[in-house]
Amino acid sequence: MWFFGSKGAPEFLASSTADQVTNGIDASALTAIVTGASGGIGTETARVLASHGVHVIMAIRNVEVGTKVKENIKKKIPHAKIDVMELDLCSMASVRKFASEYNSLALPLNLLINNAGVMAPPFMLSEDGIESQFAINHLGHFLLTNLLLDNMKNTARHSQKEGRIVNLSSAAHQIPYAEGTRFDNINDSSSYDSIRAYGQSKLANILHANELSRRLKEEGVQITANSLNPGAVDTNQLRHHGFIGRLEMLYGRDILKNIPQGAATTCYVALHPRVKGVSGEYFEDCKIATRSSLAKDAELAKRLWDFSMKLTETN
Repeated sequence: MWFFGSKGAPEFLASSTADQVTNGIDASALTAIVTGASGGIGTETARVLASHGVHVIMAIRNVEVGTKVKENIKKKIPHAKIDVMELDLCSMASVRKFASEYNSLALPLNLLINNAGVMAPPFMLSEDGIESQFAINHLGHFLLTNLLLDNMKNTARHSQKEGRIVNLSSAAHQIPYAEGTRFDNINDSSSYDSIRAYGQSKLANILHANELSRRLKEEGVQITANSLNPGAVDTNQLRHHGFIGRLEMLYGRDILKNIPQGAATTCYVALHPRVKGVSGEYFEDCKIATRSSLAKDAELAKRLWDFSMKLTETN
């Protein structure tokens, strides 16, 4: 057991929902941050965690939208402990401001769900002059995690409860640029490929969790770090991309998960006692899954860590 009770341990399927994979779990002692919680599987993750007693901090760019989402969740779950804080992952200044404000509240932090992301937009730069998908999907979360890590370590030490960091990746991690990460030309607009750049950022999510897990194990800290593929989820974000429509035409809508199914693996990795002590793994459909050779490359993960540290230290 982890630090709550669970009613049985059934095998879960790709069709299992977030409610089903967390059935019977009492997580009322926990506090979680969920980025990108104002829509899609982020909202569902926040709702499910709150339904199990977690104090959820919705870290989102649009506070007005987030407040409405919070109100809707509380209508369904009157006892929900849920708050909204502003976070724009496209801005390192915003990430630093969020982390500083959160840490100043003296709130504990057990779970960090790095969920937010963008998918295959046209080439653009972040506020800090970095290609937007790499900046938002990876670098913002990398900086956020580092700034909150001391809080998580203190929480784990004082509470004697395992902390968990969950990075949402994608099957698209298998289709990055050939070199995996374009360290020397991350901002090259002339050779920008929106899908490859998305794959690059999703590969980075896995490599970040891998290297973070290695460092936490080396330090002997009671915190795990894992990554996951939620599956192809039928959200508005995916609606904007033609290849999703083509997949539907070829194979039908059955290839896509609905939002409750899409949030299942996130909630499983965040809450389920089966995952206690498991770190540095990649999950899909609530099981440890196969990842690409690049996603298992320890040297690439270390190089990405150093590259990310330099970018976040100079901005």
